[in-house]
Amino acid sequence: MSASEIIKELPKLSEAERRAILDKLLELAQQDDERWEQLLSDPQPRPKLEAFLRDSAAEGESPLDPSRL
Repeated sequence: MSASEIIKELPKLSEAERRAILDKLLELAQQDDERWEQLLSDPQPRPKLEAFLRDSAAEGESPLDPSRL
């Protein structure tokens, strides 16, 4: 089932069913946040990322401007 199909069906659900879905989505988002925290706190060196960040910072005011990527 696609996201658009799910979104289309949401109004047909009861308040309790929508709440259960929302709770599950929040749980999944929390897991994603926890995973990012693990990745960011990992002491493993990332030379390519560090070089990219150094180069980006040297480019000026908005080094990560999407229109310039």
